[in-house]
Amino acid sequence: MTDPLLAHATEYGRMYARSTSESFSVPSITTVIGQQPHGLDGWFGYMGANSLASDPLLPGILGSPAKVRQAVSRAAKAAEAYRDDAAKRGDRVHNYCEQVALRALGRPHQMKEMREALAANGEEAFAARFDEWWELFGVEPVAPEVTVWNKTVGYAGTLDLVAKINGRTCIIDYKTKGTTRDGTVKPLDDKVVMQLVAGMKAEESLVDPVAGEWEPWRHGESPILLAVAIGQTEVRPMRANPDVLKHHWWKFCALRRVWEMSADTVSAGTALLPVAPPPVTASSGSAPAPELQAVPGR
Repeated sequence: MTDPLLAHATEYGRMYARSTSESFSVPSITTVIGQQPHGLDGWFGYMGANSLASDPLLPGILGSPAKVRQAVSRAAKAAEAYRDDAAKRGDRVHNYCEQVALRALGRPHQMKEMREALAANGEEAFAARFDEWWELFGVEPVAPEVTVWNKTVGYAGTLDLVAKINGRTCIIDYKTKGTTRDGTVKPLDDKVVMQLVAGMKAEESLVDPVAGEWEPWRHGESPILLAVAIGQTEVRPMRANPDVLKHHWWKFCALRRVWEMSADTVSAGTALLPVAPPPVTASSGSAPAPELQAVPGR
């Protein structure tokens, strides 16, 4: 997936600038959605326990406390390692999907190289299934990896693809998914609807990142919003239900306000200050207790 030129990693999350010569000013769509709690505590615990139980060195280290601690440390990092590996796999799949669209548009592409990168990691089935879906649905790309901006609410993002399918404009978001035990692609999370509707509600799209040139967003009038789950056994497109879009939009706007308040809280300064004990007095009688004082120099 092409890294947008105007996106920046910050202490407030991923943010966007209006041009390559300007400072970032608004959060990304995914940063805003990230304000919603994930509830992955159980998954992290399972990944750690599963990693420890399947550690091939476990039988030989049980009598060594030091080696056991090392094994526990490896297990504690298992969830993060799995997440990072999944993110890299997702980038490889997204890169391939982008190159397919560029080739269809007659633009320079690296489709062969991206497919080879998937094959080198044992992931070529993702590309094969994607190609089948692309042909079956007759996808006609309009704009891959298009960066959009909403000044009114204050956010920006980069959409995977705008395309025509059966004559209808579609805003498409790809999600690389694993496979269930019955061989089907794992289900999508409903929060992808927020991502899609935020793209639909954009007001501008990027023309030139260096000059900071933008144009009015041309694809927000009743497009079909498609979340496309790409797996090794199948590709499953899911349409965002038009009847619920307004609710997901309102939720996105509320999360945007949460992000703003969180950013304001971070920039306001240190939240907790150390204090020194009250000064010792000559008499411990009925004198009123002095106020607590901040520790000097902190």
